[in-house]
Amino acid sequence: YKSERVHYVCPKPEHVETLMGGLIAAHRLIEQSAVHPVVHASIVGYAFVFVHPFEDGNGRIHRLLIHNILTRRGFAPPGVIFPVSAAMLRQPGAYDASLEAFSGPILGLVEYSIDDEGRMEVHNDADAWYRYPDMTAQTESLFGFVEQTIETELVEELAFLSNYDRVKQAMQEIVDMPDREIDLFIRYCLQNNGKLSQRKRQSRFAELADDEVDRLEAAVASGRWSEPVARDRGF
Repeated sequence: YKSERVHYVCPKPEHVETLMGGLIAAHRLIEQSAVHPVVHASIVGYAFVFVHPFEDGNGRIHRLLIHNILTRRGFAPPGVIFPVSAAMLRQPGAYDASLEAFSGPILGLVEYSIDDEGRMEVHNDADAWYRYPDMTAQTESLFGFVEQTIETELVEELAFLSNYDRVKQAMQEIVDMPDREIDLFIRYCLQNNGKLSQRKRQSRFAELADDEVDRLEAAVASGRWSEPVARDRGF
């Protein structure tokens, strides 16, 4: 463990409760202010992941908080999912840089050791660095991810949905199937180079005739599928 590269040092466990209390209090104050929703989401989302209160799942919760705050603050129209986390995960270099803008300098300030079982211990009083972080770099990064979401992610998502509806309509004209079965048929085809595998056909679509399967596969193949968007949606 001692030879492994350390990317981040968390605050001392005894400081986590007060750090989280301060973060929640800050969130409530900002929520009632005129602070821009993206700035608000950046402060709370990134501060959470830097406090790192859980052993696992901090990154996922951090991105969830960003989504939640943007939604609560009305950044996107009601009912619209603003997929900013997709933009973050599609740009791992930029996303990592937004995290390392804080974690990098911390490594040079915190005194720590790692025992033979991989347990880290912080020796100096580093509470203030986690309590009063400069979120400029993270906020600038989040604005960049938001811009990417608007210019690319939402455009691709709308194109995917339009394409999906067109393919679905074509399939329903061939065989009247429930939406759930159509979803499965499309998913199985896209996961198998446009063809329904023999195993999936026998287990899920045994009632279809050969010519129906051929025509349904052709309907799926007629779609203009964006690979990243299809992958993000589980296809």
